[in-house]
Amino acid sequence: MGTYHSGEIAVQERAGLADQARFSLGGIGETVPPVARDFLAEQPLIVLGGADAEGRIWATQLTGEPGFLRVPDPRTLLIDALPIPEDPLAGVLDAAGPDAPALIGMIAIEPATRRRMRMNGRVHRAGDALRVDLDQVISNCPKYLQKRDHHRAGPGRDGGPGGRAVEAAGALSTAQQLTVSTADTFFVATASDRGDADASHRGGNPGFVQVVSPTLLRWPDYIGNAMFLTLGNLLLNPAAGLLFPDWETGAVLHLSGTARTVWDAEEAARVPGAQRLVEFSVEAVREISAASPLRWTDPGYSRFNPPVG
Repeated sequence: MGTYHSGEIAVQERAGLADQARFSLGGIGETVPPVARDFLAEQPLIVLGGADAEGRIWATQLTGEPGFLRVPDPRTLLIDALPIPEDPLAGVLDAAGPDAPALIGMIAIEPATRRRMRMNGRVHRAGDALRVDLDQVISNCPKYLQKRDHHRAGPGRDGGPGGRAVEAAGALSTAQQLTVSTADTFFVATASDRGDADASHRGGNPGFVQVVSPTLLRWPDYIGNAMFLTLGNLLLNPAAGLLFPDWETGAVLHLSGTARTVWDAEEAARVPGAQRLVEFSVEAVREISAASPLRWTDPGYSRFNPPVG
């Protein structure tokens, strides 16, 4: 069984959910069970979170044919893919070696069945693949995950280098604000004060992420398993990265900045379903077109999604 760090425990206690968190601790292990190994082998997508060479936290994704995620032993994950050159974590992941691994968090999701699995560990490049020595393997509930099926883009539309465009800025453009404010899904990467990274999923009905300004976002923290792995990290280290995938085109919107938990009960009460709020300050934006060859169907919204007021 795993353990919680001081930030996670502090948030659990402030939320009044320490007892539930102790029960949920049974969902944190150090090895991949056989059923999870089989689940990973079926996936075409995994989301990663980690720090770049300047210390900024980013969330990103890797894709491949089913089977590109392999578990040769219960404490190791092999990813038969490397990030595209334009990826904000490409430099760190390409340079990571056995003696100097990078710390990453990961989440594999299967939108068609609303299953997901979270892992954290130390990664280094192994030829044209990434090898992750796992520290944590975490069971997650399927709440707030929208149901989608996928297919691969046809020839000439697979997001090759010639078709990619990159936009970098320090604030969200008008079009990017629309992407965020109409999203039903994003991924968030954080790290503890020791650098141990984590990647997680956030979902809701379109509009659940509020664009307060071109450099400030806000979203509700809905009821969950009381682990508070993300908010616990943010208490110790406010650095965070967000990934907004475009399910139709394969484009991705990467954001890096800092985040904080808003505990004001009156503010949270104005947002349906919110137990508390999270505010994210945008410091860096990178949008990459045709970053993924995967194309996804329109969503079937989770029945757990609170209404958007």
